[in-house]
Amino acid sequence: MLRCTPLGSRDVATYIALTSRPNPGPHGFAVAIHANRSGAEAEALANKIRGEGGRAVVIAADLTDMDAVGDLVGQSEAALGPITLLVNNASLFVDDSVEDFDWQAWDRHFAIHVKTPALLAQNFARALPERAEGLIVNIVDQRVWRPTPRYFSYALSKSALWTQTQMLAQALGPRIRVNAIGPGPTLKNARQDDHDFDSQVEGLILKRGPQLSEFGATIRYLWQARSVTGQMIALDGGQHLAWQTPDVTGMVE
Repeated sequence: MLRCTPLGSRDVATYIALTSRPNPGPHGFAVAIHANRSGAEAEALANKIRGEGGRAVVIAADLTDMDAVGDLVGQSEAALGPITLLVNNASLFVDDSVEDFDWQAWDRHFAIHVKTPALLAQNFARALPERAEGLIVNIVDQRVWRPTPRYFSYALSKSALWTQTQMLAQALGPRIRVNAIGPGPTLKNARQDDHDFDSQVEGLILKRGPQLSEFGATIRYLWQARSVTGQMIALDGGQHLAWQTPDVTGMVE
């Protein structure tokens, strides 16, 4: 069973749920979809999966409430059976800096990006049937390989999730593999207009960001590649390799 969450990056989550099932239809994964304030969208997604012959259920929870988070795995299992694939896609993206961040936003970032994935991983590992193998995929950000001080609480908590990914891979093997996907520019955010987003994409080495379908394709690859753990795949058009920075551009060395 696949569990994914559409909180935040809802379009990405939709494509993950629709395209990451190794065998779509009645013989593929059943899908437990987490929702908080996006219940209508989650129900529409579940209905689409059911319409294609699959099984799906929507489970509501506030991911800053650890008691509610602690019930998610059990509710998913009760509805659909044992969980073998967990996708943590929930995200919060508040623009702040070290000079102006507030503790409430900080705590929400770390609750959603660090505490919730850790608690879900713990419950996932405890619930995995004895002879089953499992996979956890955490959606982080390419900037964990190329940190900047922008979006301070977001970037720092995503970096913590990347570290958590590696530690979980060490702790939960051999039956559970833990990997990450680091997206670059995929969809424009609420603060961008078309020009800003297009300019960002134009600056990438490949001059294109990931298509939404690439998330599902990458999860399918990670499901099938049973020797891969503790890795991050950057779906970013080469953004993490950017090198034309002021220290080298136009400089004679």
